[in-house]
Amino acid sequence: MVAERSEFKGKPLLVLKYGDDDRFPFSFGVGKAKKIMEHLEDIKKFLAENSKPGDE
Repeated sequence: MVAERSEFKGKPLLVLKYGDDDRFPFSFGVGKAKKIMEHLEDIKKFLAENSKPGDE
């Protein structure tokens, strides 16, 4: 997994990728990062309930 910093219209972004050749990276700014952190346990529970071995 690769995490890179970027920006959009002068605002900081975090870009998450499976690797350098990932065609569909996931990016978000400070506001969404705060929401993710506040709901981290919900996200972990969601993954546990819905992931299968080998899912990306």
